[in-house]
Amino acid sequence: MRLKNVVRRAFLPPFQSLGRALVRAGAVIRLYATDLACIRSGREVFAGVNFTVAAGEALLVVGRNGAGKSSLLRVLAGLIHPAAGKLVLEGGKPEFSIAEQAHYVGHQDAVRPALTVVENLAFWARYLASPGGPGMVPETSAAGPGADGTSTATEAALEALALTHLASLPAAYLSAGQKRRLALARIVAVPRPIWLLDEPTSALDTATQQRLAELMRRHLTAGGIILAATHGPIGLDGAQELRLGA
Repeated sequence: MRLKNVVRRAFLPPFQSLGRALVRAGAVIRLYATDLACIRSGREVFAGVNFTVAAGEALLVVGRNGAGKSSLLRVLAGLIHPAAGKLVLEGGKPEFSIAEQAHYVGHQDAVRPALTVVENLAFWARYLASPGGPGMVPETSAAGPGADGTSTATEAALEALALTHLASLPAAYLSAGQKRRLALARIVAVPRPIWLLDEPTSALDTATQQRLAELMRRHLTAGGIILAATHGPIGLDGAQELRLGA
């Protein structure tokens, strides 16, 4: 109960605002793929992939190692060009690509060792929340600084992932699980409607997995979409499943 209260207190304001932003835009988003294919280094990784996932829904991408789970997320993130098929986002911001309206958290945590925890997160928050961009930064995030110069959205993200006490520590000293938490904090600091998560619970302890599950449920409740590559449950009951390499 205490864990849920901490996450709820830290995280609810940004996603209340995200929900309002989607409603104001009249957006009920839906992401669908038709006959999607991927070829890497001359090898067909997958073909004929079809799915539809709408606001408030999660899609778990499962399958054996090498089936193309990570490649599919990278296609959605705009990092790999699809060899065939169609990928469409309905109800989003038409002036931005799907990748620009999504968060992608891959196997690499994208953490700079020489920067502190809060400096790493502040960099990503600035980078992802460019003025007029698709980041949908909530009004309550106060892009205004807190007492130490960080934004309240950054502070909320640190608290949501239990990183506040590590804020001034250089990232080089973080454990694998702590680096993963720092990578995931980006999706809290700058709300975007689509989350693309590759093995999101990797290296996380049980308590942090519970935190992440609560954050994901709140994202869905606010009208967001989640696509996650995983080899096991991640705390999202009722999620759709897309099996690759069957």
